[in-house]
Amino acid sequence: MKEIRTRIAPAPTGYFHLGVARTALFNFLFARKNKGKFILRIDDTDKERSKKEYEIDILKSLAWLGLFWDEGPILKSAENNFLTQKHLNFGKEYVGDFGPYRQSERIGIYKKYLQKLIDKDLAYFCFCKKEDLEAQKQAMIAAGQVPKYPGICRNIPKQEAFRRAEKEPFVIRLKVPSKKIRFVDLLRGKIEFDLDLIGDFVISKGFDEPLYNFTTVVDDYEMRISHIIRGEDHISNTPKQIILQEALEFPRPKYLHLPLILGEDKSKLSKRHGAISIRELKELGYLPEAIVNYLALLGWWPKEDVEIFSLKELIELFDISQLQKHPAIFSFKKLDWLNRVYIRRLSVEKLASLCQKYLGEDVDFDYLKKVVSLFQERLSKISEIKELASYFFEEPEYPKELLLWKDQDFSQAKEILKEIKEVFLKKELSEFNKEKILENLKPLAEKYGNGPVFWPLRVALSGKEASPPPQEIAEILGKEETIRRIEKAIEKT
Repeated sequence: MKEIRTRIAPAPTGYFHLGVARTALFNFLFARKNKGKFILRIDDTDKERSKKEYEIDILKSLAWLGLFWDEGPILKSAENNFLTQKHLNFGKEYVGDFGPYRQSERIGIYKKYLQKLIDKDLAYFCFCKKEDLEAQKQAMIAAGQVPKYPGICRNIPKQEAFRRAEKEPFVIRLKVPSKKIRFVDLLRGKIEFDLDLIGDFVISKGFDEPLYNFTTVVDDYEMRISHIIRGEDHISNTPKQIILQEALEFPRPKYLHLPLILGEDKSKLSKRHGAISIRELKELGYLPEAIVNYLALLGWWPKEDVEIFSLKELIELFDISQLQKHPAIFSFKKLDWLNRVYIRRLSVEKLASLCQKYLGEDVDFDYLKKVVSLFQERLSKISEIKELASYFFEEPEYPKELLLWKDQDFSQAKEILKEIKEVFLKKELSEFNKEKILENLKPLAEKYGNGPVFWPLRVALSGKEASPPPQEIAEILGKEETIRRIEKAIEKT
C-alpha cells in the first residue's frame, strides 16, 4: 500500500489558533494510525503579512501539544527544551527529504512548473488592469451572469505575450477547460463542480509570486502527500487544484473536508468563543493534554462512549469513518471541565511548578506545594490560582462588614475572634495542624454555633466569602501569621 502522508500548511500571518490546531491533530492522528508521515509546511508566500514570530509560534504550539512532525522546519532556539532532539538539529533548517518546507524558499521550484504550463499552452499571460476587471465583474453581475474572467488575454499570440511581459506587469492564468470536475470526499461522498462557473483563474503574479492554489498543488505533489485533510472552507479550492493537477499530470490525492467549528450561539467561530490562539490558551493555564483531548471531540466521536483520551489512546482509536459531517460546537465550559480532569491528575510537584509563573518564581517551593494542594480540586485553569490563593502571599483586604455572620453585630464578632485567638495561643496547640485546630475550636463551635465561629475566622484569614476550610488555611499560614491576621480582624471590629 502507498505510504500515508498528510500535511498541515499554516500561514504565519497570525498566532496558531484552535481551528488550525484541530486540523493538524486529525492529520497527525490519521498519519500515526496508519504508520505514515505527518508533514509541516509553512505557507509564507504572503510577504507583507508573514512574520517569523508567527512561524516560531506555529512550531512551538504544535510541539507543546505533542503533535511532532516527521518532516518540516526545525526550531533552532535552545529554550524549546520540550522538543525532541530530532526537532532541535542545530545544523539544519529542516528535517525530511522533500524540503525546503517554507514556500518562500521554493520559488525556483514553482517557476519550473509555471514555465511548463506556459510551454504546453495551458496557461497564459494576462495584462488586464484591476480596475477594468472590476468594471467587467460588476457588469456581469448586473446582467445576471456568473462573474468570471471573460478571457480577454487568452488568445494573445505567445510571442506577443512574451514581448509585452518584458515591459508590462502581468499575471499568469490557467486555461480552464469547459467540463465538470468530480471527486470523492472521504467524509461527504461525491462532489461535482462545473468549471464553466470558475473561468480562467490567476495562479501567479508574474513568475515570482505564485498563489495559493498553485503552490499547494506543486508542494503536495513534490512532497508526495497522499491525503489532504482540511476545513470545509477549502472545498471551493478543490476543483481549481484538481484541474491544475490534471494540467501538470500529477496524481490526485484523496480529500477530506472537515466541518466548521461554531460558537455555542451557532455563529462562525470568533475570538469570543474559540478562534483563540494556542499560546493564549497556554497562558490561561490550559494543559496541552486537555486541549488535544477536546480538539479530538470537535468533529470526531469514538464507538465507545468515553470522553477522556491520551494522545496515545487517540492514535489507537482514531478512525476517519467516525468523523462527523455536521459542524462542531466549541464550548469553553466543556474545555474547562476537561482541563479540571487533567489538573486533578497532576502530581502536586508538577502543579506547583505550573503555578509558579502566576505566583512568582521566588516563592518557597515547599510552601507553594502546600498551597496548591488546597486548590487542585477547584482549579479549571492554572491561572485561577493567582486569584484563589492570593491571601497566602499577601495580607487580604476586605470590608469589616464581611466579618459578620448573618445577624451578628460587631461586638459579638469581636468577642468570638478574641476567644479564637486565646484558643490559638494555648500550649495545647503547639502542634499546629488542621486536625488539632478543629479539635480545639470544637468547644467554641458548640457554644456559639459553627457559622458564628468559622465564618469570621475564614474572613480574617482569607478576606473571602468562599475559601478552603479555615483550619486548612491556618495550618499553611502557620500559628504566628494566623494570630496576626485574627488581631487585624479584631482591630477592624
